[in-house]
Amino acid sequence: MADIRLGLIMHGVTGRMGMNQHLIRSILAMRAEGGVVLKNGDRVMPDPILVGRNGDKVRRLAQAHGVDRWSDDLAACLANPDDTMFFDAGTTQMRGDLLKQAMDAGKDVYCEKPIAETLEEAMNIARHAAKTGAKNGVVHDKISLPGILKLKRLVDTGFFGRILSVRGEFGYWVFEGDWQTAQRPSWNYKKAEGGGIILDMLCHWRYVLDNTIAPVKAVSCIGATHIPERVDENGERYTADTDDAAYATFELEGGIIAQMNSSWCTRVRRDDLVTFHVDGTHGSAVAGLHSCKSQSRWNTPKPVWNPDEARNHDFYGDWEEVPDNQDFDNGFKSQWEMFIRHVYEDAPWSYDLLAGAKGVQLAELGLKSWAERRWFDVPELKV
Repeated sequence: MADIRLGLIMHGVTGRMGMNQHLIRSILAMRAEGGVVLKNGDRVMPDPILVGRNGDKVRRLAQAHGVDRWSDDLAACLANPDDTMFFDAGTTQMRGDLLKQAMDAGKDVYCEKPIAETLEEAMNIARHAAKTGAKNGVVHDKISLPGILKLKRLVDTGFFGRILSVRGEFGYWVFEGDWQTAQRPSWNYKKAEGGGIILDMLCHWRYVLDNTIAPVKAVSCIGATHIPERVDENGERYTADTDDAAYATFELEGGIIAQMNSSWCTRVRRDDLVTFHVDGTHGSAVAGLHSCKSQSRWNTPKPVWNPDEARNHDFYGDWEEVPDNQDFDNGFKSQWEMFIRHVYEDAPWSYDLLAGAKGVQLAELGLKSWAERRWFDVPELKV
């Protein structure tokens, strides 16, 4: 058994997601646990160097979390042969060029999604990975959430019988930024900066549906800009010129119909910030981030429509909690560990840049559907 150092260049981790989920709860957590254990007993220990254009900000982040290495010189980091992996959680607009630079420097790459703003650019990145031979991965965090893993367990065991439909609700009220500070950065609502909920969330729904229920075959989508003016981090008003809500319908393989509402302009009255309600001939289930509740055909109540009497039946009480039956780790950390094992022992890994391009494809078709007000088939992608 041996200890293996993984020199890891981490770009874009001064943002909320990059700092909390990737640096603190994934890489630093793995270091605290002694690294990632491979099948042969070897341990891979990530040794991160944080890099960004704002050197002072990167330095403060590194010092705050006991990271020894940081830099504001990306070219120098990529030139270091001792650092063999590059990770990006920066802006979508910069991602393609950064990934190509890293792959040209001989690095394996792992990144956040979307991997690009257009399918053409996303496919260029995926083809570049094939050309260079770089091992590559894209974060598919939601399918590693406990609630979705429990839902997948029900699918795999045939609990649902023939699956009929999926209804998903995602989102919450993001404050406008005037009387209460917004919970999301202003770039999310600016088209020129890569904002828009369709580009963001349809990438997620593609891999969740593909990997949990069935492959997506067609899409119809309408977006909306419900809040046309917001206030940014500096207290300045700005025009929100991209979609802050999306209402999409998907046809999945096998004739399954999925509906997904995504909105930064809704107030939550459901079990979680995201829920997936799956109906089948033999049972139904509702999954959130951590919980999954099911109802089989044997304990389904028999309601009768009667609008003249107040309803007093507790429909929530008819559902049973799907047990954990295992220990669930942080979803981002789990995916980091899977990708590291893929790099070092060629463990199975399907969440590559082509999978990331599929998410961009669905988002692009969703935007086109909104513009042209019609359905679009989802063609198969190949590198």
